[in-house]
Amino acid sequence: MGQDNVYFVTGTDTGVGKTFIAGAILRAARTHGLTCVGYKPIAAGATPRDGALVNEDALELIEAAGTERDYADINPVVLRPAIAPHIALGQVDRLVTARELAEACPKGAAFTLVEGAGGWLVPLNERETLADVCAALSAKVILVVAMKLGCLNHALLTADAIESAGLKLAGWVANSPGDPMPFLAENIDTLRQRLAGPCLGVVPRLDRPEDAVTYLDLEFLWD
Repeated sequence: MGQDNVYFVTGTDTGVGKTFIAGAILRAARTHGLTCVGYKPIAAGATPRDGALVNEDALELIEAAGTERDYADINPVVLRPAIAPHIALGQVDRLVTARELAEACPKGAAFTLVEGAGGWLVPLNERETLADVCAALSAKVILVVAMKLGCLNHALLTADAIESAGLKLAGWVANSPGDPMPFLAENIDTLRQRLAGPCLGVVPRLDRPEDAVTYLDLEFLWD
């Protein structure tokens, strides 16, 4: 089921800047002439538009990838309340499996970026999590670390869970969605020493994903 050159973007928590960094990565890939697709398998938190529900994160992935694919191809499961996906699914009495979401991943692009929801182990159903979608895709993982108090524990626990799942941490991004944390450089150095994957960039607080591209070193992702 796995595809070549598929990366799964996860985060140390919700609200850490996964979509922001994913948008920057997709724009960087396009500057290298790669055909791209950004895939949001499940999104909780949507608003009506033209008679259908849409999620802002999915719309950003569509714009960043420059795709002309239908919205439903990019975000096949979209739920209105901004709550944990498995709870939102329960409210509409719907069961979604990791295999179903992996099989729906668009094919044919040279570079595919899949964005999870929340953190690494967010439940999908009674026995699966979003991590199972990543495993079903045989995707390599990019971890977005929100640089704030507690990030060391969150990042190291997430990295251990990724390794325990038999998946590869392709790299991580130190992102500052808010004001710089105290001793930012020291915390980043600690993560460099302890995380198995390389640091792909240190991104300060910015307003637009396209502005983050210059802070990222992503050459090995497509070389």
